[in-house]
Amino acid sequence: MNTTQPSKQLDGKRPVVVVTGPNKKWRFGWWAARFQLWRVGVRAIYVCPGSEEHPERLHGIIIGGGDDIDPKHYGTAGAAGANYDAARDTLELKMIALAEQWNLPILGICRGSQLINVSRNGNLIGDLRPLRRKTPNRNSMRPIKYANILSGSQLEGVLHTARLKINSLHNHAVDTVGDNLMAVAHDEDGFIQAIEDPDKDFMLGVQWHPEYLPFRAPQTRLFNALKQAAVAFSER
Repeated sequence: MNTTQPSKQLDGKRPVVVVTGPNKKWRFGWWAARFQLWRVGVRAIYVCPGSEEHPERLHGIIIGGGDDIDPKHYGTAGAAGANYDAARDTLELKMIALAEQWNLPILGICRGSQLINVSRNGNLIGDLRPLRRKTPNRNSMRPIKYANILSGSQLEGVLHTARLKINSLHNHAVDTVGDNLMAVAHDEDGFIQAIEDPDKDFMLGVQWHPEYLPFRAPQTRLFNALKQAAVAFSER
């Protein structure tokens, strides 16, 4: 991983945002995130294990969704026979560290939100399925439950709402919140649906997948807020 700070100069009028993900042929999350970023005027670049150099110009990072994080990163043992993507864990933890070092705007989506929390010494609930009581115990890209947003949080300011219908594609979730992070959204079962660092210009993690909800205005506002933070970063 190149640790040289990239140029803040904009690419034309568009900020450049890296989206991380797996080294796989089918990259649905990337294609969906790229579309959302294109809509709000961002140039998106995909970075995965095997293509780890950040671009010369960089103004923000999205840590994307996907496979479970190896529990060794938050101090527990994994299930016997479980497969984890060690190379991706390593890459994305380095990207989060670079965002911390340079104060780059960063958005974590699902796994990405969990990994931001882990990077700050938080931990995760390994399996929500036996714990759910009020929320659906199935995965869906369509909105199937609600997140209640903390009043006065940065997230509420971004979304312009205190209650948001969201999709659900996860069986892990943030448990103990990491250092200097706040839980700023919960579902009806009380599971954490979003975290943020109130002392950062833009460090936000959401447990749902806003990239799969392109025609719902609050979800697009997340990407637009990242864009605005990326432009502000270029001007500092």
